[in-house]
Amino acid sequence: MPRFPKLDTNRSFDVVVIGAGIAGVTAAYLLKREGARVALIDRGRAVDIDTCQTSGHLSCVLDTPMTELVSALGDDHARAAWDAGLSAIATIDQIVRHEKIDCSFAWVPGYIHAPVSRASTDKDREDLTREANEAARLGFDARFVESVPLMNRPGVEIDGQARFNPRQYLRVLLEKIHCDGCAVFENTEALDVSGNPITIETPGGKMTCRDVVIATHNPITGLANIASATILQTGLSLYTSYVAGGRAPKGSVPDALYWDTDDPYKFLRIDPHPSYDYVIFGGEDHKTGQVTDTRKCMERLESALRSLVPGVEIEHHWSGQVIETHDGLPLIGFTKAHQFIGTGFSGNGLTFGTLAGVMAADALTSRDNPWRSLFDATRTKIMHGAWDYVKENSDYPYYMIRDRFAGTAGKSLRSVPRGSGKILELNGHTVAAHRADDGTTTVLSAVCTHLGCRVRWNQLENTWDCPCHGSRFGISGHVISGPAEKPLPPVDVNEKR
Repeated sequence: MPRFPKLDTNRSFDVVVIGAGIAGVTAAYLLKREGARVALIDRGRAVDIDTCQTSGHLSCVLDTPMTELVSALGDDHARAAWDAGLSAIATIDQIVRHEKIDCSFAWVPGYIHAPVSRASTDKDREDLTREANEAARLGFDARFVESVPLMNRPGVEIDGQARFNPRQYLRVLLEKIHCDGCAVFENTEALDVSGNPITIETPGGKMTCRDVVIATHNPITGLANIASATILQTGLSLYTSYVAGGRAPKGSVPDALYWDTDDPYKFLRIDPHPSYDYVIFGGEDHKTGQVTDTRKCMERLESALRSLVPGVEIEHHWSGQVIETHDGLPLIGFTKAHQFIGTGFSGNGLTFGTLAGVMAADALTSRDNPWRSLFDATRTKIMHGAWDYVKENSDYPYYMIRDRFAGTAGKSLRSVPRGSGKILELNGHTVAAHRADDGTTTVLSAVCTHLGCRVRWNQLENTWDCPCHGSRFGISGHVISGPAEKPLPPVDVNEKR
């Protein structure tokens, strides 16, 4: 990671972001792109604590099961919570492409499965089937599978998840921040935050700003008074989580995200290399400070990994900390005028840390955000009630491009993988939908213009082929070979048939 200077003089900025993990770096990067003069400070090295200790999962799936979210919050709130995660992953994908970052980013499926530590039961299948059905009913690309790859247990397959190397990703963002009037300061602790204009005291100097973003994992008090800060803290529960990593034979673990339904749950992913795959396996969570012999936690984890992947050569083990909230949703928003925070990301810190950065940039540039009320940092309870979530937020940028990202199943464009085609039923139309590698979709009539048969996708040739008489069409619908003479016409899926 690059090194950045320590603040050693008084400076003035539009926004100061305290905490250089993924939430703080994302906020600073996006605010700078919006034209703000930003300073990002950290009391140690940037990206060196919890973001460094992550397992690198990117998932829209919360620790709370979808069935419980629906029961507690209602359909629209539950849908919004998962959609927020998809938006965060989509943001990372966009930044990776925009900045051309080599960080091993890849879209992969995710699997929730029955625990491997015991035989699966009828109840496991029933619970997982309900979970898949609820997620699919709300528009996500989820389905029950009888046997999850590698685990050989029943589970739920969810498309549109991802994995990457966060340090390689954030390294580039840090370098983009530290120039053109903006700055990153390491070894610069915020000793006190007060006043109007906001003044941040550090050992090397004072910083003044219009707004402050607190992205310190466990929030510092900042502008809030002790009473309100204490109330916020009492709503957070801190857990220690353990991870082991090691080399496994190439191809021995399918490239996906895995996590089981045990409590605490275990999770797994791989980091592919040319001649081997690096397996990252975590779990054994407990409330921080409530287990005396933490070595046994790691021993159990490593034993479980060796049993699951017999050829693994464990090279590293480490621990990190996750923060849970009272209702399982993150706390993201203003706690005082001009003070924005993000915390409580549970076991999904990379995803919701990114979302916190997006929401901070939106809030400080006076742009509305679909999840502002849902994740309000000062909320007491989310009301179970009607909310036309998508309609009310249809003008938010994510919704203008949401169909470019895998994430919903059934009758949705978002079920079409990149670089592939699929026949779908959309608003009464039978369509041939193709998604390019950059996410752009092309939607055509699926009816062959020769004698009305339904075309099929040819994955090898990237063509639409008619199984009845052999006509072939290109991605744009043009005729490649007859007997058809007319192209497949485009379809407006927003119009009812």
